[in-house]
Amino acid sequence: MKFLFALTCLVTSLSSYAQNNTVTWTIESKKTNSKEYSLIFNATIKDGWYVYSQFLESDEGPVPTEITLEENKNLALVGKAIEEGQKIEGFDKLFEMNITKFKKSLKINQKIKTSEPTTVKGYITFMTCNDEMCLPPTDVPFELHLK
Repeated sequence: MKFLFALTCLVTSLSSYAQNNTVTWTIESKKTNSKEYSLIFNATIKDGWYVYSQFLESDEGPVPTEITLEENKNLALVGKAIEEGQKIEGFDKLFEMNITKFKKSLKINQKIKTSEPTTVKGYITFMTCNDEMCLPPTDVPFELHLK
């Protein structure tokens, strides 16, 4: 029984270690005019790992990256988020479907409009895989003060 418990702890800690070291995020805001901002999400992705696009053709495969903002009456989204980075598109053997994923880096830019200074709170959800396995989806919380 002790062996099984120790094995479970080891697997859990290795999964956490791998998750914490595969992708790092920086999240910032930039004022673009008197009432608009860009929310910028930058992912640095470890070699051999991938992060999936927000825009996948189906929910039958990997978990798409998703930005979730807490409700705020002072905020409104302006258009769709724009993705940049080392994009790979095509058929993925692991998921047996066409996908869009990013290696090494991913930058997501979401424009917002605000009626007054406010705080933006939320989280970004992402899933990361290599050519052999996937780690569970992870939420990265953020809080940005817009002045």
